[in-house]
Amino acid sequence: MTIHPHLAQSLTRKNALKVISGLNNFDCERVAAVVKAADAGGATFVDIAAEPTLVASIRKLTSLPICVSAVQPELFVDAINAGADMIEIGNFDSFYSQGIRFEAEEVLELTVKTRSLLPNTTLSVTVPHILALDEQVQLAEKLVEAGADIIQTEGGTSINPLNPGVRGLIEKAAPTLAAAHSISHAVDIPVLCASGLSSVTVPMAIASGASGVGVGSAINQLNNEVAMVAVVRSLVEALNSYQKVPSNQP
Repeated sequence: MTIHPHLAQSLTRKNALKVISGLNNFDCERVAAVVKAADAGGATFVDIAAEPTLVASIRKLTSLPICVSAVQPELFVDAINAGADMIEIGNFDSFYSQGIRFEAEEVLELTVKTRSLLPNTTLSVTVPHILALDEQVQLAEKLVEAGADIIQTEGGTSINPLNPGVRGLIEKAAPTLAAAHSISHAVDIPVLCASGLSSVTVPMAIASGASGVGVGSAINQLNNEVAMVAVVRSLVEALNSYQKVPSNQP
């Protein structure tokens, strides 16, 4: 499987940044604003809903790799034909509030079906945070066997921080950081740490073993494109500053 060269390079450097507009966000104008901010701010790639018209519109706005997200494998085919570069089974957060859960067996079945439909397309799969950590690791290993090229973690929506400020940001990121650490030590493909991250915690994600991070609500909930760009840049700077930390090796 060949991952988009721009993305592959960032994953190797462990500073990939995915900006997520939302699996259920079909507002073209709103998605366009997020994507423009991602591009201007220096993000590595963007993640949008798997809707062909939306994909075609966004393809005209950016040269960044476009990932499309869905939980229905058949939606991916038309999205790829419309110009998407890769696909993501996941971004489950929007479903949890509706009481919809995704168990390990279902995620694995979705992966197998998706891979059969698109055998040569880069495939990222999210491991549900509702699973116990050891079950997340077991599922990740099975997903790799089923053809996943990237594993994504999640968990930020399950945490309501007890403390303000930096301490609260670390609390918010704890589930996805824990998953990134455990899964990255169990599989040989890149792990993308997502959900509940901030400029404070993205370096922690890389230190935990992730090759990159995914950030959504911290950017797409803003109503000002300038503010969106500023957040993206702060995330890029946080990732790059981690890369510049000198080694303590003798």
